[in-house]
Amino acid sequence: MFGLPNTARVYICAVIASAGALVASLFSGGSFAAMDWRTLVALAVLFVVCDSLPARLNVEGARISLGFAVSLASVVLLGPAGAALVGGGAMATGQRSVGPVKRMFNGAQFALSGFAAGTVFGLLGGGGFEPGQVGWVGQVIVPFLAALVTFVVANLGLTAGVLLLGGQAAAHELARASGPVAAGCVGYGMFGLLIAGLWGRLGLLVAVLVLLPLLVARWALEQAYAQQRAHDATLAALCQAVETKDPFTRGHCGRVSRAAVMVARQLGMRPERVETLRYTGMLHDVGKLGVPTRILTKDGPLSDEEYAAVQLHPMRGLEIVREIGFLDEALAGIMHHHERMDGRGYPLGLAGDEIPEFARVIGVADAFDVMTSTRPYRKARPVGEAVRELRRCSGTQFDPVMVEAFLRALDLHGWEAEAGRREVAGSAERAGM
Repeated sequence: MFGLPNTARVYICAVIASAGALVASLFSGGSFAAMDWRTLVALAVLFVVCDSLPARLNVEGARISLGFAVSLASVVLLGPAGAALVGGGAMATGQRSVGPVKRMFNGAQFALSGFAAGTVFGLLGGGGFEPGQVGWVGQVIVPFLAALVTFVVANLGLTAGVLLLGGQAAAHELARASGPVAAGCVGYGMFGLLIAGLWGRLGLLVAVLVLLPLLVARWALEQAYAQQRAHDATLAALCQAVETKDPFTRGHCGRVSRAAVMVARQLGMRPERVETLRYTGMLHDVGKLGVPTRILTKDGPLSDEEYAAVQLHPMRGLEIVREIGFLDEALAGIMHHHERMDGRGYPLGLAGDEIPEFARVIGVADAFDVMTSTRPYRKARPVGEAVRELRRCSGTQFDPVMVEAFLRALDLHGWEAEAGRREVAGSAERAGM
């Protein structure tokens, strides 16, 4: 809280105050008088247990509360007032890393989201049917889905407000991550319909029946996340090996990977292809492990024999990583990222659309970072000069579509310049050696 801007602090206080005022008005208005308090207490306890075991997603820093299912069940069983009280139980979460202010904010946002979802559920006629009756699911499925969407939008919207005002994430980053996070929230929220449907017949026993698949789903997500981190660690180790052999390329693989992802998102690639292209950028130069160090670090022009050795690195890279199963399309990008649109590249002299799409992306990203980085044979060039060189070589060396996509991304996001960069001359003809 203390490290946040004043606007973010005011926002957090406003959300907490709004939730407090809502609960107070519900109490004074008698909304809780006829409520089944045994059900309320049972759902509140179940919510706290589920909220204490968040599920991790393959989105950096993103976790989903398993309490989404219980909140949606309370919408059906207790209405908007009960859903607000159950959601407020987030303040008692067992997550040790959550501080007091964040606990209060989480409780407030769950309370507000639950009330909004309960209101939508009631307005669409969902509260007019008794849970567990024959045909009940068919009667309430539309109101429930509307309530679920309302809950997810409200919850993520309130969270996004903190991240944006606090400067912890940019709007485009939130937009990119919102899809997977919203899908996870909706998936867990659907369990709420199961809890509500079985509650009348099984009572608290439904908690055991529902918690089991929820915990299995959580375990599966944790395993997927761990596998993703293991993939990244493997690739990072290979990048480190390349950069240890050639210290002038330190950070190059990571920058090319980020630039390639920038292009991919401009082109609207599917998330799984964006991730594979990120791997391609990380590994595009792994074949330099097979190039003699004296050639990589040579201060001056290469002889024909030395340049021929360099030209073998894409094929050597393919040999090194071809057995890594999750790379898929990345292999073609590694093999062909030095091909040229005019057919004068290597190793196979492919031209135009013969060059795989990933290779055409990496070719632009690689050349730009090489031009703006210091190498043994020359110093770094300024970004503006590198941009002009990309445009000059567009259509001959580089795919014009990829060049324009990269330049649009560059205008939007800028470029993390290498430390100590100076203005020098050079040529894209050797860029990406």
